[in-house]
Amino acid sequence: MNSELIIIHEYCIQNQVEPDFIVQLENEGLIQVSIVDNERYIHISQLRHLDQYVRWYYDLSINVAGIDVIQNLLDKIDTMQDEILRLKEQLRLID
Repeated sequence: MNSELIIIHEYCIQNQVEPDFIVQLENEGLIQVSIVDNERYIHISQLRHLDQYVRWYYDLSINVAGIDVIQNLLDKIDTMQDEILRLKEQLRLID
């Protein structure tokens, strides 16, 4: 099997996560699930976000809608930081 894919069922067992939580994240568009031979997988590149969502949900009691809002705000911050860096570079070229 592709080493860049993680079996969701095994992730849930190892991290004591309810599979329904993963379904909720998928329904909100926070993670993307692949199905191969009737087994559900996530790509390893999503693992950092998934671990973060698990902490927010289980440790901080933030519901999936709240997780979606937080992630959208973090994405906007990243976009704004990139824009600031781009503008600083443009200013540096003008000076």
